[in-house]
Amino acid sequence: MTAQLRPYQVSAIALLRATVARRCFRVALKLPTGAGKTVVAATIFKSAKERNPNARLLIIVDQLTLIDQTVDALYAAGLYDIGVIQADHPKTDPSKSIQVASVQTLRRRGMPPADLVIVDECHRQDGWLQEIMASEEWKNIPFIGLSATPWSKGLGNVYEELIDPVTMQELIDAGYLSPFKVFAAAHPDLTGIKTLAGDYHEGQLSERMQEGGLIADLIGTWKARGENRPTLIFCVDRAHAKAVQLRFEEAGIGCGYIDAYTDPVDRRQVKAQLDRGDIKAVANVACLTTGVDWAIGCIVLARPTKSEMLYVQMVGRGLRVNPGMDDCIILDHADNTLRLGLVTDIHHDHLCRAVKGERTSIEAKASLPKECPKCTFIKPPKVHQCPECGFKPVKRSEIQEEAGEPVEITKATAAADKAVKQSWLSQLNAIASERKYTSGWVSNTYRKKFGVWPRGLNSLAFQEPTSEVRNYVLAMNIRFAKRRQVA
Repeated sequence: MTAQLRPYQVSAIALLRATVARRCFRVALKLPTGAGKTVVAATIFKSAKERNPNARLLIIVDQLTLIDQTVDALYAAGLYDIGVIQADHPKTDPSKSIQVASVQTLRRRGMPPADLVIVDECHRQDGWLQEIMASEEWKNIPFIGLSATPWSKGLGNVYEELIDPVTMQELIDAGYLSPFKVFAAAHPDLTGIKTLAGDYHEGQLSERMQEGGLIADLIGTWKARGENRPTLIFCVDRAHAKAVQLRFEEAGIGCGYIDAYTDPVDRRQVKAQLDRGDIKAVANVACLTTGVDWAIGCIVLARPTKSEMLYVQMVGRGLRVNPGMDDCIILDHADNTLRLGLVTDIHHDHLCRAVKGERTSIEAKASLPKECPKCTFIKPPKVHQCPECGFKPVKRSEIQEEAGEPVEITKATAAADKAVKQSWLSQLNAIASERKYTSGWVSNTYRKKFGVWPRGLNSLAFQEPTSEVRNYVLAMNIRFAKRRQVA
C-alpha cells in the first residue's frame, strides 16, 4: 500500500517536477532527518513508471545497510520490478527496470542505463559519481540528490538548484518530529587540538575525550538526565567508543557498541537488545548518523565537531517520533550546541560553490544559545528566563550564581584583573597535578569561578595554592557530591 504523502512531501515532488521541466537536470532536495526521503524517492519512481512503464530508474546509496531498506520502501509503493547492484546480493537482476545500487559496486561495474537517477546522501559527494554526472553521455539525464544536510563544500558545482520545502522546526511543530531538550554537561578543554580538513584532529580529540573525568561525567549526567531512555552515544573513534562502553558497563549500565566494521547481523542484535531493554545505551562511531530508524529517547554528544552537517545528523537520530517518549533529551558533552547553535536554527538556503582548497565564508550567527547556570538547560538565543527551571539570571555584583546556589565572593574577586585570574589558574594547575585531575578540570573550575574560559593566560604555570583556592575547590567538590547523591 502506498504511504499517504504529507503536505511538504507533496510540495517537494511538485517543485522537483517543475524544476526538471525547466531542463534543470541536477537538483538537490533537502529534507530533514525523519522527513521521509525514501518515501519521496519511491513516489518519484512510481510517478515516473505511471508516465512511462518502460522507464529505467536508478537509485544510488552510499551505505550497504541502506540497500534493503530502500528496496522495502519501493515495494511499499507498489514497485516490484526491482534489481540490486551490490556484490552478490540475492536480488541481483540486471533485467529489472528499477535498480538499487551501492556506489561502491557501481565504481567497479559501471553505470547501468537509466532515464532518471536518485542519489541518496548526496552531500557525501563521491568523486567517481560526480565525473559521471559531468560527462557528455549523462548530461541530459536528471540526477536528483537527497540529503538532510546538503551543505558540503562544492556541492553547488555538482547540483544546480536546491529545493528546501520544510524546516526541522516546522516538522516538530507539526508533530512529524519529536521536540527535544538540550542540557550542557562537562565542557571539554579543546585548547591545542589542531584542525584538520575543517574539523578537530580526530586522534588528538580522541585522546582528550578519553580523559577519565570526562567519561565519568558522561555516566553521571546520563543517570541524572537520561531517565533510562534508550540512548545513542556519539564518540570520536573506536578507542573512545570502547572506553565509553567499558565505563558504562563497569557502572552497571548495559551498553552496546557499533562501528563501521560491525557485521550487519551483530548490528541488528544490538538494536534488538536496546529495544528489549537488555542494554540501555549504544556507543558508536559516526556510523549511526544516517539511514537509522531506531527508537531513541536520548542522544549523548561525546564527539566535539565544527561540522554543522555531522552535528545535525547526530542530533537527528533522536528526533523521530516514538511511542511513549514525549521528547528527546540531548546531553551535550562536546559544547556543540553552544558552538554551533540549536539544530533548529541551522539553515542554509543555497548550495556551497567553493572549490577544494578554497576557504568558505562562515556565516556569523546573530546570537547563540546559552546555558542556564542553575539546571544546565541550553536556552534558545535571546530567551532570558530558563524554560526548564524558571531561573532568571541577574547582573553579577558581589554575589555569583553557581549551579543554582549563591556563593559570596569578595569585591576584589568580582573585579578580578588578569593578574588575579592568572594566580587562580596557576593554583588550580597545582591542585590538578597533586590530585591527577585533567586539564579539562582546571578549565571548567576556572570557568565556574570567573564565568569565562582561561584564554590569554599561561596555562602551564604553577603556584602554591592558598587556603582560599583550596577551600573553593573543596566547596565545589562537596556540592558536586551532594548533587550526585540526589541523582
